[in-house]
Amino acid sequence: MNLYPINSGNLKLDGGAMFGVVPKSIWNQTNPADSNNMIDIATRCLLIENENKLVLIDTGMGNKQSEKFFGYYYLWGDDTLEKSLKQYGFHPNDITDVFMTHLHFDHCGGSVQWNNTKTGYEPAFKNAHFWSNQDHWNWATQPNKREKASFLKENILPMQESGQLKFTSIPKEDTLFNCELGFDIFYANGHTDKQMIPMIQYKGKTICFMADLLPTAGHLPLPFVMGYDTRPLLTLDEKEVFLNRAADNEYYLFLEHDAHNEIITVKHTEKGVRLKDIYTTSEIFN
Repeated sequence: MNLYPINSGNLKLDGGAMFGVVPKSIWNQTNPADSNNMIDIATRCLLIENENKLVLIDTGMGNKQSEKFFGYYYLWGDDTLEKSLKQYGFHPNDITDVFMTHLHFDHCGGSVQWNNTKTGYEPAFKNAHFWSNQDHWNWATQPNKREKASFLKENILPMQESGQLKFTSIPKEDTLFNCELGFDIFYANGHTDKQMIPMIQYKGKTICFMADLLPTAGHLPLPFVMGYDTRPLLTLDEKEVFLNRAADNEYYLFLEHDAHNEIITVKHTEKGVRLKDIYTTSEIFN
């Protein structure tokens, strides 16, 4: 098995929205804001090469939205999904499976692209299955008013219309479940319904793709919950369960949205679970 970080682009988001009720004087120490109160955000995806499978976890924002839409997010840097795949010798047509942690636009937007004439949409990975779960799909395609702006139909429905959509199984009791692609999933419902956190076994290590359960290293303290979360108290409980497991079992936490810290480990302290070590992906994957 080989793992590759796929940097699909960078943006900026409002620091207050990213940290909810936590005062700026606190979160600004770990995630410094610019003059517009915006903090650096990555959309770092993960590619798993395993025998005859190439599995891409999340796809970033994509490039099909309007200039006005992207203007809200202050894009920076020159990373793109296709450029990052090419860096490792891969093409979008090589991808066999696209696993989406959830269907917010910054996690699945790159799954769908314009067709050649820009008259409609098509899957960006024509040979891949797209993986979600039935509960989250229902949640995203019949969105509540609070999340409606994050679930864009053009990012979601073409996957189903193409016939390439598949659903993972959902456990009835335990939140941890081994999925059809060969890795475990931790299901979390605080940020959005049935968000999936992949946990990959790699060279004796457990690599956890943290998605929006832990956006950045600055979100480690339990009350540091995003204002975007639909059920913040549930997120707090889910973080506590997961981070305690991470500290107990020496998990390596792959941070999708942290523009400056790629992988971290955590430890138990008197104040709760806190940062232990910071790694680059090349240190862990090579």
